[in-house]
Amino acid sequence: WRAMGKLQSKLSFHTTKYRADGSAGQTGSVGTSQRHSPAHTDAVSSVAALKPDLCVSGGRDKSVAVCSWRSGAALQRFVGHEREVTKVTSALDCSRVFSASRDKTVLMWELHGASGPSQHFPGHELVVTGLAVSPDASQLCTGSRDNTVCKWDTETGECLGRATISRNLVTHLCWVPGEPYVIQTSEDKTTRIWDSRELQVAHTFPAKQHIQTCCDVSQDGRYCLSSSQGGEATLWDLRQTRGRVCEYRGHFQTTTSCVFLPRSQALAPSVATSSSDSTVKVWHRDTAGRE
Repeated sequence: WRAMGKLQSKLSFHTTKYRADGSAGQTGSVGTSQRHSPAHTDAVSSVAALKPDLCVSGGRDKSVAVCSWRSGAALQRFVGHEREVTKVTSALDCSRVFSASRDKTVLMWELHGASGPSQHFPGHELVVTGLAVSPDASQLCTGSRDNTVCKWDTETGECLGRATISRNLVTHLCWVPGEPYVIQTSEDKTTRIWDSRELQVAHTFPAKQHIQTCCDVSQDGRYCLSSSQGGEATLWDLRQTRGRVCEYRGHFQTTTSCVFLPRSQALAPSVATSSSDSTVKVWHRDTAGRE
């Protein structure tokens, strides 16, 4: 204990508490912090990476905000939805932002363009809960609690296809990089692979015990990750779809989100999960060991 006390006395801890008014207060060692007005005036429902230094978020205040990771400043704000924004995502080239809402619509926004939406995608009968953009940004897939998945032309706003599956209350969508496939999680406890060309289910993974809340695909397009209300996340191999590859257990409440982390020389292949138990955990992708 004495050795530990000596070691801790040599360390300088920097912690920051962020308040709702946008200010930041330092505890521990004195440091400097930048202060900005909040990008949203109510709860934030969704966030997505836009560029290495930008992110896009949507919230209960019906707005979409583009912010800088580095400075924390809101650079652009879009207002057009009539109800809470439930999902946000961006095109691969980061020139366009898409937002879904409880008002049953999806809007497309031009980054650094006009303040109003450049395209509307109406047609769902209930809240839109899934968004996925094709790698070339020409098509958009949307999913809803109305049990449907739709495909859209992003230039014209035309609905190119609509598929309905009983009890398929969509919770999340993501496009497989470089492929015409879309991954979807659902409240019916399954994870599906859609072939976007004909908008047909190409494969359905074995049903889990609990509702599936979110999904992500690795950059190489080989693995899919899904999270669950049961507190775990599951790794699936998209090339060998007979069963799960690995399972990450350690959360005590719903695993709300899951994501593959960018590869780096200093970090083993890793995934991250967030949970209603107030924690974010980072896992070794292949061994499920916590990092």
